[in-house]
Amino acid sequence: MSDTILCPKCNSEFTYPQDNLMVCSQCFHEWDPADASADGDDKVFDSNGNELQDGDSVVVVKDLPVKGAPKPVKAGTKVKNIRLRPGSDHNIDCKIDGFGSMALKSEFVKKG
Repeated sequence: MSDTILCPKCNSEFTYPQDNLMVCSQCFHEWDPADASADGDDKVFDSNGNELQDGDSVVVVKDLPVKGAPKPVKAGTKVKNIRLRPGSDHNIDCKIDGFGSMALKSEFVKKG
């Protein structure tokens, strides 16, 4: 499937055409493939497909090992007042109590 169009919202490969739009079977996002380049490259989504914004609070959904730290960031840790860095691999900047400043991937957090 070399011609698969990925969903711009959740990056899923399970998309299908419907009329003149593409539809994601995972998050049900609909978009016009002709406008795909203009569709929200600067948006950041959590593990559930909810759009994140600067200042949101998120919850870590799985234990995340931290290089150089004796313990991981535990699942369920609440992170307040995040800053987004769209286009980056680790697209959330935040401060976590007991760990300090760090960058997280949005796929390991949920809005909350």
